[in-house]
Amino acid sequence: MNKLIFSLSALIIMSSLYTASSHASERARDLGVEIGILAPGPHNAITDVAGVKVGQVTLIEGESVRTGVTAILPHDGNPFIDRVPAAAYVGNGFGKAVGLSQVQELGELETPIVLTNTLSVYQAAHGLADWVLGLAGNEDVRSVNAVVGETNDGYLNDIRARVITPEHVREAIESADGGPVVEGNVGAGTGTRALGFKAGIGTSSRVLPASEGGYTLGVLVQSNFGGVLAIDGIRVGEALGRHYLADHVPYTPEDDDGSIMIIVATDAPVMARNLERLAKRALLGVGRVGGFMANGSGDYVIAFSTAKSVRIEHDGRDRHELTELSNAAMTPLFLAAVEATEEAIVNSLLMAETMTGHQGRRIEALPVKDIMDLLEKARK
Repeated sequence: MNKLIFSLSALIIMSSLYTASSHASERARDLGVEIGILAPGPHNAITDVAGVKVGQVTLIEGESVRTGVTAILPHDGNPFIDRVPAAAYVGNGFGKAVGLSQVQELGELETPIVLTNTLSVYQAAHGLADWVLGLAGNEDVRSVNAVVGETNDGYLNDIRARVITPEHVREAIESADGGPVVEGNVGAGTGTRALGFKAGIGTSSRVLPASEGGYTLGVLVQSNFGGVLAIDGIRVGEALGRHYLADHVPYTPEDDDGSIMIIVATDAPVMARNLERLAKRALLGVGRVGGFMANGSGDYVIAFSTAKSVRIEHDGRDRHELTELSNAAMTPLFLAAVEATEEAIVNSLLMAETMTGHQGRRIEALPVKDIMDLLEKARK
């Protein structure tokens, strides 16, 4: 089971932070909402990609701290020595992610990926670099490209307090595990909101048919963006009157100046060029749930492959022989990326709960019963 670490004070006061409601805290498929045509993996999570692990630290303290860290590890080994091919794609660049230029230049990851809040990116990068430098075999390393993504949780979290420390990053990395991933108000998604409702961390996966290679693709999202919510093609945000440009509060245009971080992992043998093409398709999943990448939205995708045949070992050799999929073989993976991203975002909303935070601000969870009624009506 994927581990989740809370601060002591969080455990003491957590019961007072969530308001009882009809919110079901069930994932899309638990509610009978099956998005797309491809089948999910056994956990319907990014950890269905063999070797990928997720760890999270959640900070819920007092009336104002609602934030955390989510770490994604591509494998069990030393990521600096045993590098995975990777790519980054920017949909809208209003963001403060670090480390992406080297990923784009060299096409590889040399650290885990860490997600947190906007003003804690720099502390998180410090902690990530510390962790890599401390690994056996890295004693002579003098340059580390820490990869950290973010969204702004400053509506519910006192973001200026910058409570995230390098130690929180270490805790997230060292607690990382495979299996089911905790979703909703956890880790880097603790204080986030999306499409007019409380959101957070969400994940999903897809397995290709054997005829298409049988590869697995998984997605993890940190949802914090705006738009007009759609679930499985039904315009529920419009029906509920809670969306961008709605003519009443509490939803305002400023709510759309958020962001989304999308992490895509696959065991298909794909190198950086096609990983970038794959990352682009993930943003289509954002559009399918009603996002449109507003002016103040940072919409970033990082994609990597865990396949051994494309692993880039930092061993001093001048040449590596790698075997990768052809361009034409990418099409099924493109579909998998779109579907898994869409469902991961929906899960990030469904698994989040109503939260009150900084300055008494409150974000409601999805009204699940109302939404299910709308979906059922649409099906009929």
